[in-house]
This record gives sequence, C-alpha cells and structure tokens, in this order.
Amino acid sequence: MLVLSRKRDQRIMIGNNVRLTVVDVRGDTVQLGIEAPKEIPVYREEIYKSIQEANQNAALDQKMPKPEELGKVKPMNRKPK
Repeated sequence: MLVLSRKRDQRIMIGNNVRLTVVDVRGDTVQLGIEAPKEIPVYREEIYKSIQEANQNAALDQKMPKPEELGKVKPMNRKPK
C-alpha cells in the first residue's frame, strides 16, 4: 500500500485521468473529491462489497443446468418449409 500525506486542497493523480483532492479534514474524517471519467465507477468500499455480494448471490440463484444435464436437452421441433 502506498501511503501519501496531503493537506487540504492538495491533489493526488491516479494514472492520467483520475484526480483525488483533499477537500476538508475535520478530526478523524477526511473529505475527498474524486474526478474520474464517467466510465470509471467510483464506490465507497462497503458499497462495492455489497454490490459484489449481490451479484454473486444473483448468479447462484439462477437455475443453471449442470454439465451432465446438457446432453439431455432435446432439439427444438422445426416445421419444414
């Protein structure tokens, strides 16, 4: 982990297009401003983990056929033209 010290209004660049700005510091709370392209999602970690968990649960809930069941799938009946 890289640890950097910054004061209010100082910035950190991540790559060429993500900028973090220290907006305010009050006690043990730091406010950060994040400028990033719209295609780069930005989440608080607890929200990110919640989304990942929900996606995993949704994938498990879907009724996916087991590999051994795939051979039992009957072809669709097609009417001759």
